[in-house]
Amino acid sequence: MNYRAPWWLPGGNLQTIWPALYARRVFGEHPQYRRERWTTPDGDFLDVDWLSNGAPTLVTSCTARPPAPKAPLLVLFHGLEGSSRSHYAEAFADFAAERGLAFAVPHFRGCSGELNQGPRAYHSGDHEEIGWILSRLRAQHQGPLIAVGVSLGGNALMRWAGEAGAEAGQSVSAVASVCSPIDLAAGSQAIGRGFNRLVYTTMFLRSMKPKAMEKLRQHPGLFDGERVMAARDLYQFDDIFTAPLHGFRNADDYYARASAKPHLHRIRIPALVLNALNDPFVPAASLPRSQDAGSFVTLWQPKTGGHVGFPDGHLPGHVRTMPDEVGGWLLATIARAATSA
Repeated sequence: MNYRAPWWLPGGNLQTIWPALYARRVFGEHPQYRRERWTTPDGDFLDVDWLSNGAPTLVTSCTARPPAPKAPLLVLFHGLEGSSRSHYAEAFADFAAERGLAFAVPHFRGCSGELNQGPRAYHSGDHEEIGWILSRLRAQHQGPLIAVGVSLGGNALMRWAGEAGAEAGQSVSAVASVCSPIDLAAGSQAIGRGFNRLVYTTMFLRSMKPKAMEKLRQHPGLFDGERVMAARDLYQFDDIFTAPLHGFRNADDYYARASAKPHLHRIRIPALVLNALNDPFVPAASLPRSQDAGSFVTLWQPKTGGHVGFPDGHLPGHVRTMPDEVGGWLLATIARAATSA
């Protein structure tokens, strides 16, 4: 990816914050979704939003076209506290509508606007949930399936791809991660310091703490609510809430076992890992090198872009640049596979 940030957005923080709040997301109007609720194997639920391009209720860009029956399905796994309405999700939806792709956003548990019922939430290494979702999508879709994960969702997707190895190809043709903290310990340290702690940590905890307390009301005694409310950073929150609810001893055990970086060399399907070197959440020193990744993994590490930013140069900026590049790579990968088959 040959990306250079516009001159009027210097630095990783501005390239992160401005696109999320002010840049344009789509070339037309915002996408509309059709929601499905799935019952999970443990009796809980999660919600999947499907782009309704081609349906009578759709209002989207003038270039949108309905997907053919065997068109590729692009699946997006969102980031921490994200949803199908995150700026990057709507940009990918716009890309899918323009290209005639089917598009789905499976929400991690508790992220669709309604808290899930089980005594758990979601986490960065939830590869079993990823595998179940992709397997179900594969069973109901006729065409090729490609998947992209953003931030937390990208780490979980790559963690699954490494765990599944060659069997991953039974579900998807290619995968990509965008701005993912694939070294979770390094990411936790970065977001817990200085400006990051003041702005980003505060933003995340503002929604995560109330959801955790609602979970405690569902399941009294599940964790120490006073300690959760006293957590000052994501490390403390993960140590008290995320790790024990999902089978980890503590935050350090969670970060070590859930990080995708040590498993990249096990991936056996085409995979793209995109990280900007000035991402305030993901230290450049923690990013994989070619010898860490293996022959199936392509690394894109542009100097600028921030965290899920990559705006174009036209005020107020547009965030379709990254979906166009990443989505184009995924489509080119399945096209090459079809040609060589």
